[in-house]
Amino acid sequence: MLDDGLGGIVHIVAPFGRDAVSMASVLATAGLTTQISGSLGELAAVLGDQAGVVLITEEAVAIGTDALRVAMDDQPTWSDLPVILLRSPRAHRRSPFDTLLPKSINVVELDRPLGGVSLLSAVQGSLRARQKQFQVRDQMRALADSRTALARSESELRLIADAMPVLIAFVDRSLHYRFANKAYEAWFDLPVGEVIGRHLRDVIGTRVFEQRAPIIERVLAGEESVIEVNWPTREGRRRDCEVRYSPRRTAAGETDGFHVFVTDITVAKLALEASRQHAQELETVVAERTRELEAQMAAREASEAALRQSQKMEAIGQLTGGIAHDFNNMLTGILSALDIVRMRLDMGRVDDLERFLDAATTSSQRAAALTQRLLAFSRRQSLDARPVEVNALVDAMQPLLRSSLGESVRIRTEVASSPLHATLDSNQFESALLNLAINARDAMPNGGELVLRAFPLHLAEGERATVPAGHYAVVAVSDTGTGMPPEVMERAFEPFFTTKPIGKGTGLGMSMVYGFMQQSGGHIDIASETGQGTTVSLFIPLVDETAEEAAAQAPSPVAKGDGQSILVVEDDPQVRMLVTVVLEDLGYAVQVVGDADGALSILSSSRRIDLLVTDVGLPGLNGRQLAEIARQSRPGLPVLFMTGYAEKAQERAAFLDQGMSMIAKPFPLEAFSDAVRGALAAARFSRAEPGSTRV
Repeated sequence: MLDDGLGGIVHIVAPFGRDAVSMASVLATAGLTTQISGSLGELAAVLGDQAGVVLITEEAVAIGTDALRVAMDDQPTWSDLPVILLRSPRAHRRSPFDTLLPKSINVVELDRPLGGVSLLSAVQGSLRARQKQFQVRDQMRALADSRTALARSESELRLIADAMPVLIAFVDRSLHYRFANKAYEAWFDLPVGEVIGRHLRDVIGTRVFEQRAPIIERVLAGEESVIEVNWPTREGRRRDCEVRYSPRRTAAGETDGFHVFVTDITVAKLALEASRQHAQELETVVAERTRELEAQMAAREASEAALRQSQKMEAIGQLTGGIAHDFNNMLTGILSALDIVRMRLDMGRVDDLERFLDAATTSSQRAAALTQRLLAFSRRQSLDARPVEVNALVDAMQPLLRSSLGESVRIRTEVASSPLHATLDSNQFESALLNLAINARDAMPNGGELVLRAFPLHLAEGERATVPAGHYAVVAVSDTGTGMPPEVMERAFEPFFTTKPIGKGTGLGMSMVYGFMQQSGGHIDIASETGQGTTVSLFIPLVDETAEEAAAQAPSPVAKGDGQSILVVEDDPQVRMLVTVVLEDLGYAVQVVGDADGALSILSSSRRIDLLVTDVGLPGLNGRQLAEIARQSRPGLPVLFMTGYAEKAQERAAFLDQGMSMIAKPFPLEAFSDAVRGALAAARFSRAEPGSTRV
């Protein structure tokens, strides 16, 4: 069988009998392609590149070989088409050197009779030789295609390089030009043909060549280089250039020369210099304008400062008048009640004293509440912020609100379906909610409906002008009252501003709520329209509910004192006396000093101290600093702070460390005793071993 790699048509010319058909049949059994022609003339007409071998008989040659010779002479240079000539038996009478075909034809002569196997073997051998010719043909065509593509690429490269306003060249290791684009003609007034083959020095000049020699040496060592140079034109005009030398490496990694790229950057340089000059001029103008604006701003700030001072004095006058009016009323109630008690005691009358003592207590509590409102407005009250659940706080307010607002006001509450966890001083929050509810009641003199809603709200950036973006628990208090005109809404949070009749309100309720929300990190918003009611919304930042769960576990205070040693530091003599009496009556051993210096000597001694009770606002070292010093020698010492006002104690969570607590002045003595017991109990709880019994 013929190898798969063999191919080509076997042309058969056997004009007598069925010789041609018989030979084609034998070759077909081997899978060869055959084509029968009636004469050499017909054969010459159909010969082409796909011809593999020509199989002819002596009878075909006898007719004449001119047509075959012409066809053979017209073959391409790579082709030497093999011809197998089957000679008749009588040919044995001829000389071996007596050929029937021209010597220019590649002929293999075989004598007949010839078996099928011999015929097939001869044809296959010729086809193998022809196959090698086909391979040579294909290689020659591929080479010709490559040369054509290379010539086309070189032409395109030359066209592109010549079109660019950049010097492009290749210089070999001997520093002779092997390529240069048309820009060289404009720069050096040399035809490109004269540049190629010249030495680099002869083209760029000796002076420039000597300047570039060290750089070229590094480039030939394989280092790329980019430099900017001033390269004047032949006419002496300025020309700034960027010169780039890029080494070219062979397949072995050796540098066989370098490419040259030279770009004229004069326009860019001039533009940069002009830009810098303009920038300097602009800076001068800006500096002059800035000085003018600074002068104008200074004048404006002076005017604004004068206006603020005027407004401040007006507010202080209003605030002072309001405080004086209310405090004088409260002090009158306190002093008058105490005078009556003293007069009755001098007379020996002790009946009905409780009525006057209650009046004095009520006036004192009103004064304390007024102070808390002032501190809330100024955002300087001490907050006991703890994790809370807002829905629960709102629900817990129902009994107090119903008793405070009366039967003419219907109360409806709508809370969120899921918990709303926040960090708040629950007492201050309840006070703020009560203030809003009372304001709503006063806005509904003929009765109406008060709606308390609690719900979660996510605000995107810029969604609400008065409230920043974030996740909030919103508590909204809505009424169906008279509403507020715009000019009243603008002043709603001003201290002592009120639309109520004299004696009906201090004007500190809304300002207290505003201060409390600001101090708690929240926000407040009012929506109202005359005759359509008012809605005041408190925006309280939401927190993780795990904080509330962690804070829920607190130790229970001990029932009473048991001789524990307490150090009291208080600079006010009256408060110091009252605190000492209370603690001694409760069964504690009390040591009392008036300042931090007196306390330090006791704390540094070996005396037993179970609890430090100290005012925050002490002369010299304040209470917080005293506590820090005390804990250096007595780690874990429990501390109870008393504060009437302390700027650094505004937020208890940030002010207090582990084992510290705080109580705000003025305080009922019962609340103070509970705070002392709680501080001692917390200390005992923290010192208890795991699994031990707590008392």
